[in-house]
Amino acid sequence: MEQLLVHCANAIETNDATLAQQILWVLNNIAPPDGDSNQRLTCAFLRALIARAARSGSLKLLAAMNAAQANLAIHTHKFSVIELAGFIDLTPWHRFGFTAANAAILEAVEGFSVIHIVDLSLTHCMQIPTLVDAIASRQDGLTTPPLLKLTVAGTTEDVPPMLDLSYEELGSKLVNFARSRNIILEFRVIPSSYADGFANLIEQLCVQNLVYPESGHEALVINCHMMLHYIPEETFQNFEPCSSSSTSITTTSTSLRSMFLKAVRGLDPTVVVLVDEDADLTSNDLVGRLRSAFNYLWIPYDTVDTFLPRGSKQRQWYEADVCWKIENVIAYEGFQRVERLEPKCRWVQRMRSTGFRSVMFGEEAVNEVKAMLDEHAAGWGLKREEEDLVLTWKGHNVVFATAWMPA
Repeated sequence: MEQLLVHCANAIETNDATLAQQILWVLNNIAPPDGDSNQRLTCAFLRALIARAARSGSLKLLAAMNAAQANLAIHTHKFSVIELAGFIDLTPWHRFGFTAANAAILEAVEGFSVIHIVDLSLTHCMQIPTLVDAIASRQDGLTTPPLLKLTVAGTTEDVPPMLDLSYEELGSKLVNFARSRNIILEFRVIPSSYADGFANLIEQLCVQNLVYPESGHEALVINCHMMLHYIPEETFQNFEPCSSSSTSITTTSTSLRSMFLKAVRGLDPTVVVLVDEDADLTSNDLVGRLRSAFNYLWIPYDTVDTFLPRGSKQRQWYEADVCWKIENVIAYEGFQRVERLEPKCRWVQRMRSTGFRSVMFGEEAVNEVKAMLDEHAAGWGLKREEEDLVLTWKGHNVVFATAWMPA
């Protein structure tokens, strides 16, 4: 099926409507949307190729695609907080990163009276209650719990999973939850976009550091959970790290991602945790990108049978979000193509080149991740790669977790 999709992609790129229509007819017959996991995966890519053809502006090709496209619309769901929390708990896809990151954060902030967490998370702060619980459970009742400051980027873009309430409302719920655990939490939203490398967020954090000099009592945690791959690879805006001794970045060869990491390094954080999906979807070549995506995104389709029944609403939501990702990877180009995953090895290079050193996850973190995985299907696994942890499915890398401190 992968090879048929590749032929179809080539036909679309060369504007060969006749060949594209023939392949589409075959794919439509062998990859129904309610088939097995491989058929549903293929159907999602078929839908994405049709969407790409529709965007190509070829009237002849559009006519060939029109009928099939009408039956393949994506309906992404807007989650309530309760729905999203329950949805995330179904699979280790996000829980792995939460568990590993929390262990690294707790170890790094030991002894600090103020913990400032900058949360750049695809899951809308769903990690924070688990971290608050972990901090609260460590209190002995004799010492004052640390003050938590939580800063989030109020992005205007919508990428799944989507939330049905504002970040201000979400913050109120988090503050109340922390209070119930005898933890004081201050919540702040800074309007900022991944499209420019969270430039406004960095600027505001720089200003804060200048107004409130480092006292030695406040830990700064930068928690990046599956969000940094939305920062565009293309450099289109210069911004400068906080350190007054650094020089402005003006070279077009430096990516916006590396600029962001250099700016984060200028904040001198206590710890940076970077969790993301371990795949490479950055190729400018459509066929290369299609192959990479097909050979990674079979995993969510393969795993879903282990935790959601056919026909359930949650399964529809889950697969719609995966379809959204596939369409973005295949049908879009330029800054509209925001799903630009990079593999762990490339993020490691970026972090090291911007002045960070990796921190090994301890045995406590490993044991906590293993205990979490025991709650899920047998196909999930954990492996170490140097200092890092990697979540696997049937031996294939899925998500990586890395922890970093200034070198």
